[in-house]
Amino acid sequence: MRRVNPATEEPLEDIPDHTPAEVESRLRAAGDAFAAWRRTSMDQRRAAMHRAASVLRRRSAELSALMTREMGKPIVAAEAEVEKCAACCDHFADHAAEYLAPECIASDADRSYVRFDPIGAVLAIMPWNFPFWQVVRFAAPALMAGNVGLLKHAPNVPGCALALESVFREAGFPPGVFTTLLIDTDATAAVIRHPVVRAVTLTGSERAGMAVAAEAGKALKKTVLELGGSDPFVVIPPEGQDSLGFLLEMAEEAAKARCINAGQSCIAAKRFIIVGGWTDPFEQHLASAMQDMQVGDPMDRETQVGPLARLDLLEHLDDQVQRSIKQGAHLLYGADRLDRKGYYYNPTVLGGVRPGMPAFDEETFGPVAAVIAAKDVEEAIHLANQSRYGLGASIWTRDVELAERIAPEIDAGCVFVNGAVKSDPRLPFGGVKNSGYGRELSSFGIREFVNIKTVWVKDAEQARDARRSE
Repeated sequence: MRRVNPATEEPLEDIPDHTPAEVESRLRAAGDAFAAWRRTSMDQRRAAMHRAASVLRRRSAELSALMTREMGKPIVAAEAEVEKCAACCDHFADHAAEYLAPECIASDADRSYVRFDPIGAVLAIMPWNFPFWQVVRFAAPALMAGNVGLLKHAPNVPGCALALESVFREAGFPPGVFTTLLIDTDATAAVIRHPVVRAVTLTGSERAGMAVAAEAGKALKKTVLELGGSDPFVVIPPEGQDSLGFLLEMAEEAAKARCINAGQSCIAAKRFIIVGGWTDPFEQHLASAMQDMQVGDPMDRETQVGPLARLDLLEHLDDQVQRSIKQGAHLLYGADRLDRKGYYYNPTVLGGVRPGMPAFDEETFGPVAAVIAAKDVEEAIHLANQSRYGLGASIWTRDVELAERIAPEIDAGCVFVNGAVKSDPRLPFGGVKNSGYGRELSSFGIREFVNIKTVWVKDAEQARDARRSE
């Protein structure tokens, strides 16, 4: 594909795909590397992963600028992403041994236990929106478990893909332990089927998830899928004079939650469900907060909202907005492309959104907020769940006990109370329904791609005596 800087529309340098022969060579090298890497000690892996964290921090300025150039992320957010990757490496370096420690289980054996052993090469098919974080959150646990990683990154961020490979090599990981494959979508199915590949993890669209799951299923290879989201942001105002102040505070939080990464995040809040007749003042406050967001050059440290990553993404987002307006949503602010070079879309607020509109039913991957009225908490729960997605959700209220009673009723992989949804290496991350299956991060994530192996041991002499007595 033709690659351009989304902030300037200027062409970026051409980075050619690997040839079929190069892909095969890299796959074979990964298979060979696994045979040795699986035998390394946890201490050896820990040291290498801590070095990877150090390399990320030392090269932060270079890597952040690369992210900004290839997909438009504001430089401050790019720097934060690199640091988050480094922290993730440190976390799994420090906790992998604990997460993978054998578990003793009483049985009819003298000793029986469960081991968590590596399975081989894990293919990661990753998106462009968090081009370092999405990769590291798979790679750090997978490599610490003794697996090797293969990265098929999005075609508009090949520089980030190659930079990640260089980070792991510089940290001392042997050749083949982490390998980038620069291939197009049409070549991915053959890689999934390749005998070196033992499992696949994908972060991306529903369509991509279904295609990858089908291909992996035909080859009997496990998958973990993190797909789209249309996260509800449920606001339950308090009673009394504090309500308006609370709504103003929530509107400011909502604008930040919606505009993270220019709204190009699966877990960005998208549907703002306001309980109890307070929709009008919330809409006004949110429109004002969105208007105040600083949109501009992603290399400017004051910029809060950069460009969308590609022109086709901007056009699709605007189509969703225009179709929602035609179906009865009312425009409170935005809904236009900025008159400047780059793929900038004005932060947008739509009111009167209801089920059946694109802004409610579809994932809007950009800075577009859909405000929805709910007469009470019960209807808010119903509206929150009236989506084919189930990745994250947030509840905002002074009544924390109420929020914790509601949380089990929300169909989502995570529910945050009085905080924006985020991923954290200490906590499992993933979704339900069309948002995918499986988990990343924490002890749950590192155990997704291991052989959960039962070991049953009987003392040889006791076993012999037992057989003779039968």
